Amino acid sequence: MNTIRNPLAERMRPKNLESYFGQKHLIGPEGLLYKVIKNGQIPSMILWGPPGVGKTTLAYILSIELDRPFHSLSAINSGVKDIREVINRAEKQHLFSQPHPILFIDEIHRFSKSQQDALLGAVEKGVITLVGATTENPSFEVIPALISRMQVYVLEQLNLDELKGLATYALENDEYLSTLKIKIEEYEALIKYSTGDARKLLNCLELIVNKNLEGNSLIIDNSLVETTIQQNLVMYDKTGEQHYNVISAFIKSIRGSDPNAAVYYLAKMVEAGEDPLFICRRMIISASEDIGLANPNALLLANQCFQAVHQIGYPEGRIPMSQCAIYLACSPKSNSAYMAINKAQAELKSNPNEPVPLSLRNAPTQLMKDLNYGPGYKYAHDYQNNFIDENFLPERLDGSIFYEPSDNTVEIKFKEVLKKQWSKRYKYE
Repeated sequence: MNTIRNPLAERMRPKNLESYFGQKHLIGPEGLLYKVIKNGQIPSMILWGPPGVGKTTLAYILSIELDRPFHSLSAINSGVKDIREVINRAEKQHLFSQPHPILFIDEIHRFSKSQQDALLGAVEKGVITLVGATTENPSFEVIPALISRMQVYVLEQLNLDELKGLATYALENDEYLSTLKIKIEEYEALIKYSTGDARKLLNCLELIVNKNLEGNSLIIDNSLVETTIQQNLVMYDKTGEQHYNVISAFIKSIRGSDPNAAVYYLAKMVEAGEDPLFICRRMIISASEDIGLANPNALLLANQCFQAVHQIGYPEGRIPMSQCAIYLACSPKSNSAYMAINKAQAELKSNPNEPVPLSLRNAPTQLMKDLNYGPGYKYAHDYQNNFIDENFLPERLDGSIFYEPSDNTVEIKFKEVLKKQWSKRYKYE
């Protein structure tokens, strides 16, 4: 019978500074943060660094070292209401002479301006000690009024010795791994896949043990690590291959009119903390490229979705994103506008210097009028049905078709009008 255990990374989460790996420049004996902790007071702060370097763990250790109540919120699934509830609890605790709590906000850069504004008063008055974690430059992602009230500490990726030490420490101290005979003979591949991320290192180590352990002994070398990781580890990396694979699957699901698949890949990106505006921009492109004139409202909705998400951020932003993705997937499809601009650009690359007909040229100066710019132009509104059968293309391209309507309800009507108006010039079948 298999025993259900928490993930190794969770089991190995340090409970004190002595068991914390990395960031010696901050929490070593001469570190800036170490001295502040030992003095018993800490400022509100932002912990800025890449994933898996111990930002959340360090915030939790601060609360233990200083014996402070600890509250945690995630910018992905928390809103202004959640912030206010925590602040209200902190104010009540203060009435009973309890120490100011630490409010830890993971991925604080994903908070909208209004959400960050909601923190200002409590930070300024000292109701809470705010500790925010971010993987993004806080200078760009945190509002000036808030960042001016906080110290910024930069966390670094774990170095080679720290990662080796962490792996060895896990084998020797974990309640499960310490009962096994596991030896790491080669570290290079394990270090490579961890990319300086302690969480990734422990996830990889646990995966290798789970997939390869026979009996109670295992020797880990580079070959075993490479084979196991490549076959079994599925990760979403916002800057790597999976970033492009998942957004590709998302857009292709919309193009393929499958709202279920579209929402699934959307959820995968949301859970991974993908930039919501990146997703929205891709939906705007899809609204024109894949839906286009078959449903012009799709572009309007996609633009409104972008604006809404820009204003509210995560977590609420996932709702209009889901609405938009479903609408786009369920809309009729046409790439006629996309194909039309491609054809026109291809023509220009082949023949870039075709002259504009004289009758269509602008003539703001007397010289241009003397050169016969403008005369002969027929103003469409002066004619029946606001239409005149004139050639608007360069002379050599007269009759060239770049826009070919697709077979959907909207464009079928377009095609009927074009065939009726332009029967002598354009041969629409």
